[in-house]
Amino acid sequence: MQISPEARRSRSRHRPRSPWEAAALRGRLVGRGEDGGAGAAQFGRVRAAAAAPGPTVTVLGKGPDLWRVGTMDLAYVCEWEKWPKSTHCPSVPLACAWSCRNLIAFTTDLRNDDQDLTRLIHILDTEHPWDVHSINSEHSEAITCLEWDQSGSRLLSADANGQIKCWSMADHLANSWESPVGSLVEGDPIVALSWLHNGVKLALHVEKSGASSFGEKFSRVKFSPSLTLFGGKPMEGWIAVTVSGLVTVSLLKPSGQVLTSTESLCRLRGRVALADIAFTGGGNIVVATADGSSASPVQFYKVCVSVVSEKCRIDTEILPSLFMRCTADPNRKDRFPAITHLKFLARDMSEQVLLCASSQTSSSVECWSLRKEGLPVNNVFQQISPVVGDKQPMILKWRILSATNDLDRVSAVALPKLPISLTNTDLKVASDTQFYPGLGLALAFHDGSVHIVHRLSLQTMAVFYSSAAPRSADEPAIKRPRTTAPAVHFKAMQLSWTSLALVGIDSHGKLSVLRISPSMGHPLDLSLALRHLLFLLEYCMVTGYDWWDILLHVQPAMVQSLVDRLHEEYTRQTAALQQVLSTRILAMKASLCKLSPCTATRVCDYHAKLFLTAVSSTLKSLLRPHILNTPDKSPGDRLAEICAKVTDVDIDKVMINLKTEEFVLDMNTLQALQQLLQWVGDFVLYLLASLPNQGAPLRPGHSFLRDGASLGLLRELMVVIRIWGLLKPSCLPVYTATSDTQDSMSLLFRLLTKLWICCRDEGPASEPDEALVDECCLLPSQLLIPSLDWLPVSDGLVSRLQPKQPLRLRFGKAPALPGSATAWPLDGLARAPGQPKIDHLRRLHLGAHPTEECKACTRCGCLTMLRSPNKTTAVRQWEQRWIKNCLCGGLWRRVPLSGP
Repeated sequence: MQISPEARRSRSRHRPRSPWEAAALRGRLVGRGEDGGAGAAQFGRVRAAAAAPGPTVTVLGKGPDLWRVGTMDLAYVCEWEKWPKSTHCPSVPLACAWSCRNLIAFTTDLRNDDQDLTRLIHILDTEHPWDVHSINSEHSEAITCLEWDQSGSRLLSADANGQIKCWSMADHLANSWESPVGSLVEGDPIVALSWLHNGVKLALHVEKSGASSFGEKFSRVKFSPSLTLFGGKPMEGWIAVTVSGLVTVSLLKPSGQVLTSTESLCRLRGRVALADIAFTGGGNIVVATADGSSASPVQFYKVCVSVVSEKCRIDTEILPSLFMRCTADPNRKDRFPAITHLKFLARDMSEQVLLCASSQTSSSVECWSLRKEGLPVNNVFQQISPVVGDKQPMILKWRILSATNDLDRVSAVALPKLPISLTNTDLKVASDTQFYPGLGLALAFHDGSVHIVHRLSLQTMAVFYSSAAPRSADEPAIKRPRTTAPAVHFKAMQLSWTSLALVGIDSHGKLSVLRISPSMGHPLDLSLALRHLLFLLEYCMVTGYDWWDILLHVQPAMVQSLVDRLHEEYTRQTAALQQVLSTRILAMKASLCKLSPCTATRVCDYHAKLFLTAVSSTLKSLLRPHILNTPDKSPGDRLAEICAKVTDVDIDKVMINLKTEEFVLDMNTLQALQQLLQWVGDFVLYLLASLPNQGAPLRPGHSFLRDGASLGLLRELMVVIRIWGLLKPSCLPVYTATSDTQDSMSLLFRLLTKLWICCRDEGPASEPDEALVDECCLLPSQLLIPSLDWLPVSDGLVSRLQPKQPLRLRFGKAPALPGSATAWPLDGLARAPGQPKIDHLRRLHLGAHPTEECKACTRCGCLTMLRSPNKTTAVRQWEQRWIKNCLCGGLWRRVPLSGP
């Protein structure tokens, strides 16, 4: 039956509304007040109804011109094993921090008879949350603050006794930490902590997301470091605020020495219950403090740090303060007696602050902005001093931007880190382009819900409800009886660096990771959704941040388009920038291709290309010019140039054009490189043997058969190996041939050159002729084709997460994860658990149960030995490339020894 539009509108007007919709319709924007505020988004204190137990998502609407609430869903939950006689301590504050490398550090409020677990710092990577590393921090009191540095590799922790510790990775392992330095303000609890600003600030230009240059999309903002060394290099260190009103600064000198200084924020010291720290573009620091009472002002101070005569000096200055609006209203004056949350909207945005005042059952949130305003001057003074009349004096004054009506009690606040400017122009651009990540902050409530609200207007953008008992949708929220036991709620929260995921630590010690939809529930075209994800992937590529949280929102059908468009945007950049980002884009493509069965085998190709590039640059770097005052080009550059010019299929004729004295190396060095040279030879043999099956794109190596640049690299390496083989025959790749007289290297080089000629020019590659295909068909009868270890065993969960189906995990216990979408095409390519393992960087066989300590990549699963078995200079040079990060840029984690 067809329903007319008029009848449909009539039905929608008369249908019963849920409590959320009724509250949304009652909410209205308050106009600009006497203080010049920009209007406050008011929404009532109501609870949503759940039709059934389990996580639910509610959609709010306040009319066609206002925000529609988007979607959040639970990705996974990780909880602790049930310890005997363990108890929760609600009075213990929890701390949580999320690094740009997607490492999460957090604390718990658990205690038992044996030990106080509140002193432990737990660190995990989001891809393997069960593999948590717990640090015995040796803090004497409860940990109050955790803070990652800009690189995501160092962590600050502070406690209620005034002790601050700086943690760094031991041996560059994500599950091994040490604290070499720290500082102490004895007996004075730390309430706010931050690293000093390093002067690096990017701006995202959403309106230019379609531009060709990354420099137009992401620009460097002029921002001064908090303190600089000689030559303008930023000085590292941290700043903290104590409960007694002291500010302490510690500076890390290049020599390893720590300079620490402590100063009072003002002459009249008072109790500081809450504080936050922000930075200005001029290199100053702004500290906001509150004593916890909403009747008291929120104070602001400017802090300047300098080094004078090898000592740290701190200068402070009082800035304008403010009183919360809810205390100025006579009807609400005593309703919210305590200020419970105080946050700057961003670390590098000291002009906007978020305040939350609460009672035992409810809260009110306000957003304030610092503005320059003209100071009115009496006409008498203008006549006396004409200069005053020409130039009106300016003062700084806090103005309220927005406020909320009564909400349920707020338990935690999380702010976005995506550097989107909050000017009116930029907000309009974000609205026009429908780009919502980074515009919202997260509020957690004691009823177990989480709201994403707009950073300035505080309008609701998304709502998430944890498991709860079913409630009637028609029952008024105000009349629902309160349960005796408090609901499970988040006590600490953090948003990821792209604002597409949120982590929360609840009152039962569980860790939950939520997806936050980039569309915020708005209906977006698929092309627009891809454009937004592509924009964030490019942001991660430029900054070097990990992109795990973006992968949470990539559907298998999107993978091919994203990879193609990512490559297209990459090729638009300058040659210099392409070289800088070359390994990062390959790692990003490999991560994306794992999410779809149609592109799974391309993961093998991207990893092989990363390895080939690394081997090529390392081997070429060993070449030395015969005469020191040689001209312009290095031996490696001359090798590439000659191999590109000389298209002869005879490897010996190509060698004639080279200065072989530049290839002379120590015999021990050549022998130590044999495993890498063997991989090159095996890889060339595999590719040529697979040429007759090139019509099967699910076969690994397929993309290499049309990649002229990679085939050219292999051809150059074959020439280098041939020359080194003349010096030391034992370093040559070993082949199993059917004929003793066969020259395997010459045969492979001849076939490889013919294949390279087909696709060396730009444009579409020509098909290899039938004679070449026939010769490649005969290869298995001439040489034994080796089995290559294409792909490490990846036990991560991003490819196994399903929408609306959260995983339930336990800390310390590896789960039996459901099969990923890409498992079936890779069954024959990856080594299954229990089979002999291989060192993927050294190409050494380790056996089924390695006796040496190993480390694995958190991103791709690449496995390698922790300690080097070879002390040769060339091998150490190769290993030093991967001491901090894997081939793909992922972090290393120690792998426990597995017994038989």
